[in-house]
Amino acid sequence: MTNTKPIIAILGASGHGKVVADLAEQLGYTVSFYDDSFPEKTALEHWNIVGTFSDLLLCDSSRFEVLVAIGNNEVRKQKCDELVQRGFSLATLLHPTATVSQYAKIAAGTVVLAGAAINAFAEIGHGCIINTSSIIEHDTKVGEYSHICPNTALAGAVTIGECCWIGIGSQVIQLISIGDNTLVGAGSVVVENLPENVTAFGSPAVVVKAIKRVHNRS
Repeated sequence: MTNTKPIIAILGASGHGKVVADLAEQLGYTVSFYDDSFPEKTALEHWNIVGTFSDLLLCDSSRFEVLVAIGNNEVRKQKCDELVQRGFSLATLLHPTATVSQYAKIAAGTVVLAGAAINAFAEIGHGCIINTSSIIEHDTKVGEYSHICPNTALAGAVTIGECCWIGIGSQVIQLISIGDNTLVGAGSVVVENLPENVTAFGSPAVVVKAIKRVHNRS
C-alpha cells in the first residue's frame, strides 16, 4: 500500500509563505509554491515554485488543497475568492502548539501559527492570519481576511471587522469593536471602539488618518 502525502499548493512565495510551508510540512503535506515571480524565480529555500497564479487556476481543483500565504489582506481576499469560484478547497492549518477550544469556530483558508490561543466560542472568519503567540479570547469574533499579528491579545467579546490589521504586540480590551479595513499600529492599546477604514495607534490608540478605499469597477 502506497502512503501518499496530501498535497498543498501555497500561493505567495514570501516570508509568510515560508512559515506556512513549514507548518504544512509539520502537518504532513507535500508543498508546491505558486507565485507570479515564476519563471524568473523557481525556488523558495528548498521548496519549488512551479507556476504563477494563472497556472494554478488551470490545475485540476480536486488534486490538492490551497492556502493563500499573502500578507496583504485585500489581495489575499481577492485570490481566495477567485480560487473558491474555480472550485478549489481552501486549507485550514492549525499549528500543533496552538491551543484551540473545542467550542471555537475557524473558517477555511485560515492559518493559526505557533503558540496562539483561541478560546471558547471565539469565531475566526475565512482567510485570516492568527499569528505567532496571539491570543483570541472567549466570544471574540475576527472578520474574514484579517491579520492578528504576533503577540497580540484580543480580550473577551471583541469584534474585529473584515480585512483588519492588528499590529504586533497590540492589546484590545474586552467588548471593543473595530470596523472593517482598519489598521491598528504595533504596540497599541485599544480601549475605545474604532470605526472602519482608519489607521489608529498609541496607548491609548487614537485615529491618526482615514484610509481611502479604491473600488474596483471592473
